[in-house]
Amino acid sequence: MQRTALTARRRARELDGLTSETVDLLVVGGGVTGTGVALDAAARGLTVALVEAHDLAWGTSRWSSKLAHGGLRYLATGDVGVARESARERHVLMTRTAPHLVRALPQVLTPGAGRRKGLTVGIGFGLGDLLRRDAGTSSLVLPGPRLARRDEAARLVPAVSREHLHGAWIAHDGQLVDDARLVVALARTAAGRGAKILTRVRATELRADGATLQDALTGATLTVRARAVVNATGVWAATVDPSVRLRPSRGTHVVVPAARLGEPAAALMVPVPGSGSRYVFALPVQLGRVIIGLTDEEAPGAVPDVPVPTRPEIDFLLETVSGVLDRPLLPDDVVGAFAGLRPLVDSAGSSDEASADVSRKHLVEVSPSTGAVNVLGGKLTTYRTMAEDAVDLAVKHAGLTAGPCWTADLPLVGAPSTSESSTSGSPLDARYGTEAAEVLDVAALPGSTAAVGQGIAGTEHLDITRAEIEWAVTHEGALDAEDVLDRRTRIGLVPADRAAVHDVVRELVEEALARL
Repeated sequence: MQRTALTARRRARELDGLTSETVDLLVVGGGVTGTGVALDAAARGLTVALVEAHDLAWGTSRWSSKLAHGGLRYLATGDVGVARESARERHVLMTRTAPHLVRALPQVLTPGAGRRKGLTVGIGFGLGDLLRRDAGTSSLVLPGPRLARRDEAARLVPAVSREHLHGAWIAHDGQLVDDARLVVALARTAAGRGAKILTRVRATELRADGATLQDALTGATLTVRARAVVNATGVWAATVDPSVRLRPSRGTHVVVPAARLGEPAAALMVPVPGSGSRYVFALPVQLGRVIIGLTDEEAPGAVPDVPVPTRPEIDFLLETVSGVLDRPLLPDDVVGAFAGLRPLVDSAGSSDEASADVSRKHLVEVSPSTGAVNVLGGKLTTYRTMAEDAVDLAVKHAGLTAGPCWTADLPLVGAPSTSESSTSGSPLDARYGTEAAEVLDVAALPGSTAAVGQGIAGTEHLDITRAEIEWAVTHEGALDAEDVLDRRTRIGLVPADRAAVHDVVRELVEEALARL
């Protein structure tokens, strides 16, 4: 069994042993920030345990636009520091740590009417390209922006009315095959360096020297001792630390079949009327889908486990994109919708700003109430720098002995070596990188290469194999069918797809668990 393999058996063994040791660092939260912190600390030689109340990528980390964003939007709002950091971290992801999970995505921007708007767009893209150059990203990795020929743009985004393609631009950004897959890769890489990754374990009380935990599978309560604690629970941070002040913002996406938009080969960027910096994106993603997003709405009140899109947000997205299409999108075209809450830091003065204008800078500080290190705010692309800052502060605060951060040069599981190409272009390669062949080779259940929906009408677009369901259990820590459907494969983003294969996935998961 690989050292990076996460299984139910490993979870039980490591959870049992946690009560008899003191770890250097306890990380609470299993999203992209928490798993990034666990990897950073383990790579520095610290002993690490990560606990997550639900599953890996349960919260905000699975509800993003799946972009490794270079920060162009933040230039428009004057947040140059965040924009530059985003471009640099995109470079790290695409060239060193996760080139198998991130690809260059062409984007077609319809500038709207008027030469002035086209000129503004060109200047903006030019500044974004300066960020790319500053980060050291080759044009072979991310081509620079350019004006598009109308016939070329029409091939990339076939559903767009040709009148809206006059003066269109083509630019490139990074796109993750899936945000939850990045989180799983981080967790497994951390586990390979000795970190304990424990899902279904809730921290009910945080202290500077550890926490009280509850095992959701057995109901048992246990105490873990730690020399330092990091609260990386994102939008739930205030529920475990009353000193935290967040200003959650809801970002909603809708899902439509890619065929409805002519199987686009590029993302479509549509300016939001009345805004100089906001766009609605129609992004082609895996499994024959396009996701359209996103909104930026205040989300006060109690934090739900799973945020729910609102009808006005869905209508706004459809109407904005439909304004440039040959045939407008209708509510019946929507096959799924999802929303995520951004854990924006409620800093001085931000209460007077619209949530879209609140800075995406992250904040790392020692809590005055718990003594834990809180890591707050930020964005998915910059998770690594957030983790570095959090571990730096934890080491200093607790007087730990640790090496320097080197995660910028630490490939995640599945990443190719410099002598290998990142992928051969198959869906399996895009999801697993150099582990793709092993996913099939180690499968022990019958019919491993068959599609999970084989024989089920209406699932032909789901290119997920039965071997991938088994791999999720034997290597990626999935404990039930919901973990597989909703976070390891993303089948669940479309409720009809989820319902169609649920029973098959449940049977495969139960069989794989029984064989561990």
